[in-house]
Amino acid sequence: MERVKPLRADGQRNRERLVAAAAELVGRDGAQASLEEIARRAGVGSATLHRHFPSRQLLLEAVFRDGVAQLCERAAVQPGEEPATRLATWLEEVTVYTATHRGLAEALLTGPEALTAEEICCSDMLLEVLDALVARASSAGAIQAGATSEDLMTLANAIAVANEDDPDTARRVLRLALAGIRP
Repeated sequence: MERVKPLRADGQRNRERLVAAAAELVGRDGAQASLEEIARRAGVGSATLHRHFPSRQLLLEAVFRDGVAQLCERAAVQPGEEPATRLATWLEEVTVYTATHRGLAEALLTGPEALTAEEICCSDMLLEVLDALVARASSAGAIQAGATSEDLMTLANAIAVANEDDPDTARRVLRLALAGIRP
């Protein structure tokens, strides 16, 4: 098995700046955002971008996984926040992220190094977080007994797909739908 050499501190900073710049520009311009503009926005040269991400698809994958990891980190229950509110807030964040970055997942599915939908969605990470949120809300009697994590993820994804590039509508439709899961 090949060992991956850890990045030096400056290399790690460059990688983080590239992913942040790419996330911003992909959010604005879609998956075909200019690689040159991404490098410029990150304050690095094109060669540095290609050293870290030899293909557009690898950069897009890093952007998507970073976004999903951030969503999962934000799922921690805040002290005093009611479980149903935390669940609804997090589902809204996932829906808006997916609606805003929908072209990103499609680009990863159809690119030359095509990933499976499960690899792109990071569904295991998302479902683990959602399972915990649903369990808390369910034990507090804040959602219908039959509501499952898979149901809620399907709902959030369907709303995001139907409202691609329209996060405000996705948010509004999700709020309407979630009103129906409360007992």
